[in-house]
Amino acid sequence: MPPSADTPPVPNTTNNGNSQETSAANAKVKMPIPKPPVFEDKYKEREYLKGRLAAAFRIFGKNGYDEGVAGHITLRDPVDPSTFWVNPFGVAFSQIKSSDLIQVDHSGTVIAGGPCRLLNSAAYMIHSAIHAARPDVLCAAHSHSLYGRAFCTLGRELDIITQDSCAFYNDHVVYKQFNGIVLAEEEGKNIASALGPRKAALLQNHGLLTVGRTIEETVFWFVSLEKCCHAQLLADAAAAGRGGETVKINEADAAFTYKAVGSPLAGYFSAKPLFDVVHEETGGKYLE
Repeated sequence: MPPSADTPPVPNTTNNGNSQETSAANAKVKMPIPKPPVFEDKYKEREYLKGRLAAAFRIFGKNGYDEGVAGHITLRDPVDPSTFWVNPFGVAFSQIKSSDLIQVDHSGTVIAGGPCRLLNSAAYMIHSAIHAARPDVLCAAHSHSLYGRAFCTLGRELDIITQDSCAFYNDHVVYKQFNGIVLAEEEGKNIASALGPRKAALLQNHGLLTVGRTIEETVFWFVSLEKCCHAQLLADAAAAGRGGETVKINEADAAFTYKAVGSPLAGYFSAKPLFDVVHEETGGKYLE
């Protein structure tokens, strides 16, 4: 079934009460925005989502988010929500197809999937805890991307210094423990607890973690957060070279902008070009 269209009105408000108010600000401007497809058949939904998950790995591979065998993205299974689909351990992101994905149950047993059924233990420990703690989360993503892991050595939250970073305003957290590779169930639960209701976590000395109600949303938050980390590293270095600091966006403006760029629907729609490009470049091979 094709996506339906949503027509949310632009909030009838002004930006922080400034003189920018015009008559147009009081008008309800409607814009049709695609929404995720809705399926009556859960098995058809599973096959569709597995295809989107395979595309997500191709996007991660295209962006260089792989580091050897590290990194994972999971999809809560729509047929049996107590299980999830994940990439097989040791298969390159850029080569993953829908048929390669493996299904994992609540005890960490691989119950279905492709020819390689190796499970990354860290993927199970982190993602099983997140899916258990967050019924609203369909997808979770973690990898050792370059700028994300560099920024995560600072042990600090992202500064809200760009419009893009406003998507993470009051919606990300720093997980400040690093106990080596996540091989203990308790560590996974601690990460899920620290994440709470937010969309992203900066895992100190480790890397980025994002979650969402759709695969597309989750992927876009990861891609955007990686770029925000890169931008802040550059901006902080430039500001320090001049003996100063970056200019922060004020709280009211950040909150106002968050409503436009930080919603689940905004994340879903923002990911569309990424998935479209991968589909064209691969000729849909990831769907096999």
